[in-house]
Amino acid sequence: MSTTEQTKPWVIATRESRLALWQAEHVRDLLQGRFGRRVNLLGMTTKGDQILDRALSKVGGKGLFVKELEVALEEGRADLAVHSLKDVPMELPEGFVLAAVLEREDPRDALVSNRYDSLAALPQGAVVGTSSLRRMVQLRARRPDLRIEALRGNLDTRLRKLDEGQYDAIVLAAAGLKRLGLASRIKAPIDTQDMLPAAGQGALGLEIRQDHADLGPALRCLSHEPTWLATLAERAVSRAMGGSCSMPLAAFAEWRPAATADAAPTLLIRGLLGHPEQATLVQARVQAAVQTHEQAEALGRTLAAQLQSQAGPAWLAAL
Repeated sequence: MSTTEQTKPWVIATRESRLALWQAEHVRDLLQGRFGRRVNLLGMTTKGDQILDRALSKVGGKGLFVKELEVALEEGRADLAVHSLKDVPMELPEGFVLAAVLEREDPRDALVSNRYDSLAALPQGAVVGTSSLRRMVQLRARRPDLRIEALRGNLDTRLRKLDEGQYDAIVLAAAGLKRLGLASRIKAPIDTQDMLPAAGQGALGLEIRQDHADLGPALRCLSHEPTWLATLAERAVSRAMGGSCSMPLAAFAEWRPAATADAAPTLLIRGLLGHPEQATLVQARVQAAVQTHEQAEALGRTLAAQLQSQAGPAWLAAL
């Protein structure tokens, strides 16, 4: 590699929402601090940012948030893309890989309201905003008396709609609020026992072209292996289930300490599948010692098989 190639700036492709820019700037600062190499941002508006009047499940899913960034990588206008991992499709296009997964922020969902302090405090008929099918089915199973209304837009837009009185409460990812210094807006974090997160929620993934040989090892030094293993297991559940925005599916993995000094830590993963028409949920959990990426993905597939078995053909067909 020439000296020029070694010293030219790396370019990060990013969406232009405030949260996406925070995430890209965070990775930029980590790379500049570690390598002393200039890193520039390439801000882009994706189709997912532009289409706000229809549910993601109706217009192409979460891949709408990453496609334009991948085009920039493919054309050489950017070297890497920073994503909220929960927005990254389970199958990447040929020629692209996740080079690193950064340490996870708070993976929980959060209740945001100007009037009520918890889900339990919401009165009958209260209007709760979310466009996540995963959140919808869990809210309906827990509180069938609530009115669940669609809520699209970036984080600031969603908060503005709440403040305008369009909703009594909204449900957002705690990680995004905390990253933008908006933790004070959280009325109540929702325990994962009460609302299971989406696969990859709270983690950042760094995507590159597979042939970008010099960048992959550099990015891997930013990766947090416990988070990567946990999210690999979660994403394997979604992949095995054929999960998309049109499937009300949750998967969350967390580490359990070793039982003895000479034993390995174990990864506990829980999964949940909702029904499109019924306020019922299928839930499963598995736990195993995990040390490699292959073992993490195998654990996720085991959980998916349990969910499929419990749901049965009719349930899966309805999805």
